[in-house]
Amino acid sequence: MKLTARRQAREIALQILFQTEFAPQISSQTFLDVFEQSVEADVISYADLLVNGVQSHRSEIDSKIQASSAHWKLDRMATIDRNILRIAVYEMKFAQEPIKENIAINEAVEIAKKYGTTDSSSFVNGLLDQVSKVN
Repeated sequence: MKLTARRQAREIALQILFQTEFAPQISSQTFLDVFEQSVEADVISYADLLVNGVQSHRSEIDSKIQASSAHWKLDRMATIDRNILRIAVYEMKFAQEPIKENIAINEAVEIAKKYGTTDSSSFVNGLLDQVSKVN
């Protein structure tokens, strides 16, 4: 799978995780089905892996994020930033085949630049750097 396909999968996973926070009654599979028509199968497969991985390890992921965030409570973080962080922490710490921390951080920062606020990329970068050092 090319890096661009993984980036696309991360962006889809972010959108699904974001939506499920606001509409928990709708399954993540329903959201994945929406993308299935227009995206390659390997992209959908990796997005599904990310969404399910984040959801199944959410409490451990959130604990790692919270432990590395001195001044921010998880529920006060922007929803986009929180879910970008969750995806990156999952890929670094919980994935069956973890990716290198610098790659996960870089990907998260690039996605934060695209979807977050003007402060999101530096916030995500700093917090993930702490997660990689502390945990």
